[in-house]
Amino acid sequence: MNHSAQELFDLLNERDECPWIEAKGGGESSHAVMESVCAFCNEPGLGGGYILMGVAQDVTALFPQYKISGVQYPDKFQRDLATQCATMFNSPVRPRVEVEKIAGKIVVKVWIDELPQRQKPVYFKTEGLPSGAFRRIGSTDQHCTEDDMHVFYQGSESYDQTPVTGAFIEDIDEAAIKRYRTLREKVNPSAEELLYTDIDLLKALGCLNKQKPNELNLAGLLLFGNSKIQRSTFPMLRVDYIRVPGNVWVENPDNRFTTIDMRGSAILMLFRLIDAINADLPKGFLLQDGNIQASTVGLPMKALREAIVNALMHRSYREHRPTQIIRYDNRIEIINPGYSLKSEEQLGNPGSETRNPFIAAIFHETNLAETKGSGIRAMRKLMQEAHLAPPTFESSRETNEFVSRLLLHHFLDDADLEWLKRFDRFELSDTQKQALIFVREVGAIDNHTYRQMSDCDTLKASNDLRAMKTLDLFLSKGKGKATYYIASKFFSTEGNALSTEVDDALSTEANVLSTEGDNLSTEANVLSTEGDVNPKDSNTLGGRSTIVDRNALLSELPDSLRESISSLNKRERDLGKIIDLIIEICRIRPFQLMELSSILQKGDNYVSRKFLRPMIEKGELKFFHPEMISHPEQAYCATESED
Repeated sequence: MNHSAQELFDLLNERDECPWIEAKGGGESSHAVMESVCAFCNEPGLGGGYILMGVAQDVTALFPQYKISGVQYPDKFQRDLATQCATMFNSPVRPRVEVEKIAGKIVVKVWIDELPQRQKPVYFKTEGLPSGAFRRIGSTDQHCTEDDMHVFYQGSESYDQTPVTGAFIEDIDEAAIKRYRTLREKVNPSAEELLYTDIDLLKALGCLNKQKPNELNLAGLLLFGNSKIQRSTFPMLRVDYIRVPGNVWVENPDNRFTTIDMRGSAILMLFRLIDAINADLPKGFLLQDGNIQASTVGLPMKALREAIVNALMHRSYREHRPTQIIRYDNRIEIINPGYSLKSEEQLGNPGSETRNPFIAAIFHETNLAETKGSGIRAMRKLMQEAHLAPPTFESSRETNEFVSRLLLHHFLDDADLEWLKRFDRFELSDTQKQALIFVREVGAIDNHTYRQMSDCDTLKASNDLRAMKTLDLFLSKGKGKATYYIASKFFSTEGNALSTEVDDALSTEANVLSTEGDNLSTEANVLSTEGDVNPKDSNTLGGRSTIVDRNALLSELPDSLRESISSLNKRERDLGKIIDLIIEICRIRPFQLMELSSILQKGDNYVSRKFLRPMIEKGELKFFHPEMISHPEQAYCATESED
């Protein structure tokens, strides 16, 4: 395809950025531009893509649109781009560059060809594989992980077929084999494999090392191995069920969370997990399997089971960290190592992409999981039939994890229904009402989360959220794709249909969104900075101007830590020293990006790109608000070291 710059500009305003169009407002060849070059080279089947320089989105308009900012020095940009494409990657990239004019301003159109399979992956030489390579996922450029490597090096076996040294047939849990036979017989009493011996059955299921049939592979170890052999070979491949008091993750030494660590055969562990969660749910929940009806008030058993099964069969077992099931007062979150191989837009659509095909096949053929590609769709249907909000899902290649979230507060008891009646005058849709409760419970909502709740497209979600902003129910924060919405107080203005009577009736309820939301903000205020305002240290957070007092921040740190910070060179070359300092700082309390940047006296973008993102990926840091990565009060905590 060959589009003019004007055609690309029109497409941007018609459908926003897409997999094959990237807009850049600056006029220089930055690292972000080179990431897009790398992603277009690598993405299989895309064919390549355009980068349009000198075009930026105007988010201040009522309906954000792209406008021409122009490229001031097009010749310099072309020289720099050509040089960087030839030298920064493991193999040279040859862009096609054209200079055009739109509305009298110069823009630069860059076309990047997808490279042949034999030349992939292209990656930054200084960063290496896998994180130095990028893929084009939707309209974003994403770091590659180990799971992406099989896309480039096709022909290799799936990771669940990896032999496990030291794990033998004798380490099989016989109860797991019996449970498999029982489940399989219920599905298909005449299944041929039911006649096999245990060893032949394991071989047929792809659970033995093909070179050494007396040894287990990873699928065999995880599905049928006993807890002893799992602990001795992969001690971190377990499931942690964590009970946290309250609605926010706070590592309070005086009110510690409780944890149950589970290992052993995944087929058996699934039922133990469901029993543990069932026993912990408040009264009024009905979890009896086979007794799920639309009128049932309670978390549907099959929805919970499907969420746990999805975690066990789709997680990345390359990541040596546990799956976490966290039970807050108002929700259940399942945090799974490994992003979704399906794009977020395709979640719930037919078709399945799995990184563990042999593990997945066993869950499917025992009816523990829905038919391929329909698990998320089934969960949404079950939650809606039980009059609950649909589950939400969040896939992050940046942190290499997948989060499933079931909001338990959405059981909508009489008090909740009475609370929602106060908003009847606004004639909100059911999904908009669910969004009100989501904001009340979590503190904020973004376009992505709303799309999952309502099963709608980006435009419909944007229109619904903007409508709620127009009604003064929400305030918008952030810009462009980072826009999110928080609770707002109601108020009347001239010409507004709201009457004083309505205002009075709703003013108290408005405070529920702001002050009951204060349950979140009060806990989030752990993150706020105390001390005098220093105009020299200012940042922007969530679209608002925020002043940070560096001296007040430093006063929170131990003397030894302050001395280490003061000893840093202005252009410190030892990045490991800075990483160690960030970890020590974040052990004291959760720190926001702007606070860390102020302490280190470096720019927000630099600290985020150079340190925080890689440290999150490596598990050295974690988000304070994992339920919403773009949370307005997002901060970073040091992970606890595990023996």
